[in-house]
Amino acid sequence: MSSPERTSSSDARRARVEDAVRGLLAEQGFRISMEAVAARVGCSKQTLYNQYGSKQELLRQVIESHLGQATGPLAQRQDDPATALMAFAEQHLNHLCDPWTVATGQLMCAEAHQFPEMAQAVFHDSCDNLTNKLAAWFARAMDKQLLRRADPQMTAELFLGMVVGLDFDRQRFKVPHRDTHLKRQRWAQFAVDNFLRAFAPVSN
Repeated sequence: MSSPERTSSSDARRARVEDAVRGLLAEQGFRISMEAVAARVGCSKQTLYNQYGSKQELLRQVIESHLGQATGPLAQRQDDPATALMAFAEQHLNHLCDPWTVATGQLMCAEAHQFPEMAQAVFHDSCDNLTNKLAAWFARAMDKQLLRRADPQMTAELFLGMVVGLDFDRQRFKVPHRDTHLKRQRWAQFAVDNFLRAFAPVSN
């Protein structure tokens, strides 16, 4: 078997594992087990342990894979903040409106008091890491004088808050939300435009 074929096969197996984890998180929350993942993927539990080492590491890698996709538009458009932030905002809102994301978020919030260490680890691997990646991107943009100088970490948290708004909470509480791509796109544009006005570079 050639190297490209081995890589393709490995990528396909990883994709099946990630799909299984996402589905099971929405169904089982923090009670997800390596046995359940193996059964859904169609492999042995030992195979998963050989590849990932532990359930915590498996979850971390699945989250990291998603974050890589989520922040992809930023890496591709470092010198064009408007385009990069708009692409990120639209993708992030679409992800938050995915029924899997909503179901997973609801279940994990309900179970966090029962599994505090896992909840904290997931928050660190997802929310904290996303904020850190955004902060690093903002820091580079500020260094290039594409944005006004400010605390990158606080800037990242502010930007995420502007993009998300109240829509994720609306879905959790079963009230009308931005349920079409056009509605989400309009909100993303509004958030990005106002963010860029607030952080426009200072003219010398």
